Amino acid sequence: MAIALQEPKNILPVAGIKLATTYCGIRKANADDLVLLEIAEGSSVVASFTRNAFCAAPVLVARDNLDQAIARYLLINAGNANAGTGQEGMQGAKESCDLVARQMGVTAESVLPFSTGVIGEYLPVEKIAAALPLLQSKLQEDNWLAAAKGIMTTDTVAKACSEQLTLDCGTTVTISGISKGAGMICPDMATMLAYIATDAAVEEDCLQAMLAEAVDKSFNSITVDGDTSTNDACVLMATAKAAQQPIRSGDANADRLQQAISKIMQQLAQAIVRDAEGATKFVSIEVSEARDVGECKQLAYTIAHSPLVKTALFASDPNWGRILAAIGRAGLNQLDLSKVNFSLNGVSIVKDGGRDPAYTEEAGAAVMLEEDITISISLGRGTTQHTLWTCDLSYDYVKINAEYRT
Repeated sequence: MAIALQEPKNILPVAGIKLATTYCGIRKANADDLVLLEIAEGSSVVASFTRNAFCAAPVLVARDNLDQAIARYLLINAGNANAGTGQEGMQGAKESCDLVARQMGVTAESVLPFSTGVIGEYLPVEKIAAALPLLQSKLQEDNWLAAAKGIMTTDTVAKACSEQLTLDCGTTVTISGISKGAGMICPDMATMLAYIATDAAVEEDCLQAMLAEAVDKSFNSITVDGDTSTNDACVLMATAKAAQQPIRSGDANADRLQQAISKIMQQLAQAIVRDAEGATKFVSIEVSEARDVGECKQLAYTIAHSPLVKTALFASDPNWGRILAAIGRAGLNQLDLSKVNFSLNGVSIVKDGGRDPAYTEEAGAAVMLEEDITISISLGRGTTQHTLWTCDLSYDYVKINAEYRT
């Protein structure tokens, strides 16, 4: 059961983006498992991919194609990761691009493939081939929510959101996005899969900078279980259908659009954590007064990846000593413990490196019963702050992953 997360009722269409979904038999369940996304000519398209050394065949092909051509189509399948499949997997990813290219009348290099699901199984390309004519006939602008459902695996809720922004020139632009992911989440780039589009006109270099900043503040600031997927990808598209002057780095509108894109990506990233496999608690880890962002993340990930901390959260046990121990082993250089403070949902627990005299076990227990918990830590050694989002570790997480292939 997702934590305070409901499926959105409506996602705003983005001019220049069309989507279609269908069931082609890749996934066991009789639910849509294949998505085709069409991008209008003249668009800017940038992407970020997993840094897992064992990255999947579609990641390798998508990276290569994006270097050679402007993307016109994204093909996304659920139920099969096409990872750990060697040369046959590479051939399958390339064949799927060739199939879309022939069906839609474009070059194979302008097609980007994406896969999610079980690792080590070969991609059934023949099932994709059979489904493409139907996908082409179903392409339309208002299919965002259907696409969000079509890329799900162990997700329980479709993840999608929209935002509108009026630029200085008076033009209103739309940003919509979808993502999927619930486990194997500790990305070193983005998340399992995420696709965000705007109808604004944005120069490619500016769009790439926007993606990097937004990913760092969203998908690179979440973790469920500490496992980086083989298939992580995040794509950002700008179709230029809003017909305003292209936004360049340094423009006043660039900062405003950046904020809106970052907001969308944060909502999608947080939705992944709220729908994490077996999760019962949504946890924000706020680190402040640090020397730099790297130090913030180093500390936050140490806490978020501690099985003892995560199981205490699941049990609603105010065993704050586990958090204290994680802070101590995070490897922060020359940490002055006398300046460290931390609290849970505003309840001060450690002050100046020791137990706050005002803290009571009753107050800590009351906080731990809540679904949304914020762990705030100040280090007293700088001016940087950063937030990471994670969850607890429950019996259901073990059950879901123990039975994933069965």
